Amino acid sequence: MKDSEYIPQIKICGLTEVDVALSCVELGADAIGFIFFSKSPRFIADKQASRICEALPKATSKIGVFVDEPFESIMKRVRECGLTGIQLHGQEPPEFIRRFVDEGIFVIKGLFTLKSPRLTDVDIFDASAYLVECGKGKLPGGNAMAWNWSEACEFGMRHPCVLAGGLGPENVAEAISQCLPDAVDVSSGVEFSPGKKDVDKVERFIRAVRCESVAEKYASRNKRPRPIFVAAS
Repeated sequence: MKDSEYIPQIKICGLTEVDVALSCVELGADAIGFIFFSKSPRFIADKQASRICEALPKATSKIGVFVDEPFESIMKRVRECGLTGIQLHGQEPPEFIRRFVDEGIFVIKGLFTLKSPRLTDVDIFDASAYLVECGKGKLPGGNAMAWNWSEACEFGMRHPCVLAGGLGPENVAEAISQCLPDAVDVSSGVEFSPGKKDVDKVERFIRAVRCESVAEKYASRNKRPRPIFVAAS
């Protein structure tokens, strides 16, 4: 029993190459992420991000990841790069997020189990969805660290949830079974090196997310993943 209603969506993050981004979409990725945080080894220049966004199908969500950047700087990249949404992964206050929502921008807010802002802070935000990870490590992102994904299970039952942190082809099915998120986000787990995705790993990752055991787990809990990433109008 494999039903598409019981399959979480997939975001491949930290893309830097046009052909690889297109391959990820062809394999079944729902969203492509671009890192605009200058200290990240997956940082992408505006011109290259724009080039990739132009090449991607209209139905693909194109998410820019930002860390404590000024409002106008983010809006400039949204317009010039052709982004369909943003992910705020720093210490952005609730009122900052509301400014984007008021502009009609799709916003994913990063929340953590080991640092602020925590999962328990969710009620002060008004984001479109929430990316959840542990927050351990030097960089704002997952730092390729697996964690106790079940800590996000109750959160994901109540809020639109994108699970991240230490995911890869070999463990994503287990992570999903622990959390039952609406979507999963992967970067380093499908790479040769930072920003350089291994298409074979991407394929194995997507196949693992779409396996029958995953669908059965959702069905057994009577949970249908919410559509986090929707086609552009």
